[in-house]
Amino acid sequence: MKIGITGIGSYIPTIVTKNDAFLEHRFMETDGSSFGQENTVIIEKFKAITGIAERRYAEPELKTSDLGYLASEKAITMAGIDKEELDYIIFAHNFGDLTPGKIQGDTLPSLATRVKHLLKIKNPNCVAYDIIFGCPGWIEGVIQATAFIKSGMAQKCLVIGGETLSRIIDPHDRDSMIFSDGAGATVIEANPASGEILSHASMTFANEEAYYLYFDKSNRAESCKDTRYIKMQGRKIYEFACIQVPKAMATCLDKSGVGIDEVKKIFIHQANEKMDEAIIKRFYKIYGKEVPENVMPMSIHELGNSSVATVPTLLDKVLNGELPEHELKKGDVVIFASVGAGMNVNAIVYRY
Repeated sequence: MKIGITGIGSYIPTIVTKNDAFLEHRFMETDGSSFGQENTVIIEKFKAITGIAERRYAEPELKTSDLGYLASEKAITMAGIDKEELDYIIFAHNFGDLTPGKIQGDTLPSLATRVKHLLKIKNPNCVAYDIIFGCPGWIEGVIQATAFIKSGMAQKCLVIGGETLSRIIDPHDRDSMIFSDGAGATVIEANPASGEILSHASMTFANEEAYYLYFDKSNRAESCKDTRYIKMQGRKIYEFACIQVPKAMATCLDKSGVGIDEVKKIFIHQANEKMDEAIIKRFYKIYGKEVPENVMPMSIHELGNSSVATVPTLLDKVLNGELPEHELKKGDVVIFASVGAGMNVNAIVYRY
């Protein structure tokens, strides 16, 4: 049974926020002390490490579920299926629907249910639920959808990854410059004409790593007292990812029976350019190989880190020819890989 992606769509917000938008921010350490550096220096170093020059923020009237719905419409159209035939809608996110100016996320009803409502699907047997798995959530949703189809519980699934992180970032935290908004959606089904998921690997490290990403008060404690924001221990995440993600990718590739030289592209979570480069280098080192040219498409420079949306939106850009130096042909083998809050790591080996 060939189970693969038959439709894909994304929604990239229209509001472009360049790095110079942060020049007037008052960045602080977690204890509220000053950095002792000018913002121009902070931003220059930030760009050199992450590769981010600009990012996209969602329009105020759109929530995460809206972005997911807009991406889903495109995926369903591309797949050419009747939306009433969907057995599952799986929406991966971390904070639910966020409204600008509000201090709470909204997950009642689930975002998947909201998308089903917006799609006007009447079939009650189309089951809608959310998955919170950090940045690897979309990949994990694809893994779950594949399991449902293999078991006979489903034939067609819609897997969405979406987030509006711009609404939950601390303006006094320099890490806030990393995060962005967006959504990607895919139809997964058993179809002889589709590509094929060959293998997967998924794991959770929840001992000392559990709170590398967390929720906490502003770095400027006297402001925004009632609001908490996304926070991270950047150095620890970097070190963790560089060790564990290459291992997960190698485990997944070895399970697939595909050789390293057959891998054409690696779609990795767009978290940090230097980190992603280090992960890929270590992955190829496991096999005694140098990193091939143009094996790793990147969108972080313009889109930032939209968490669960980075991998599906990047894939959509490549398939639509928006990254001319990257293309996929029938039979090409690719790897999807991600790391994020939990700390969770996963990967999929996929043949187009």
